[in-house]
Amino acid sequence: MASVTHRLEVERADSLDHHDMAALCEATNAAIVEGGGFGWVEAQSRTALERHFRGVLLVPERELYVARLDGEVVGSAQLVRPPRNNEAQAFSATLSHAFIAPYARGHGLARLLVRRVEERAAAAGIRVINLDVRATQATAITLFEGLGYTRWGIHPAYARVNGATIEGFFYFRLLETPRGRSTGAALGLHE
Repeated sequence: MASVTHRLEVERADSLDHHDMAALCEATNAAIVEGGGFGWVEAQSRTALERHFRGVLLVPERELYVARLDGEVVGSAQLVRPPRNNEAQAFSATLSHAFIAPYARGHGLARLLVRRVEERAAAAGIRVINLDVRATQATAITLFEGLGYTRWGIHPAYARVNGATIEGFFYFRLLETPRGRSTGAALGLHE
């Protein structure tokens, strides 16, 4: 049987047309229903999701990245920088709300999404990416640990889902400089 080759793309979104917004809202609800950890635990109305993503596009410290499978938006991630007055942490950013819809998984798009966000962050001078995940998200944990993220902490009461308290894990990853050198020594961290 011949294998099907899919077109995988990741891009920073400065705006979303009607079609892309609809696809992003659909993908988001699919991930929420499947337990994808977007933060919501119940599917949201299209209006609520559109309001959320339009708000993300307006915040200067947030960058929205969309993942496409064969041209259709099937996931996203946000790169969140500290506010401008936080000079002490300006070298770092947080990867948040990263997901791929369940119907688009298994093609390597999640890995590509994270790597593209990291590349963009490194090019912009970010040297550390932080993130957190629910302990129940085994696929995400495997992905991030496989990409070189270091778990540095556990929060025993990280989230409440369906009446149950769930642990959360905290991660970081030192990014490569554009010259290909690790930033650990420059940051005073031992590798």
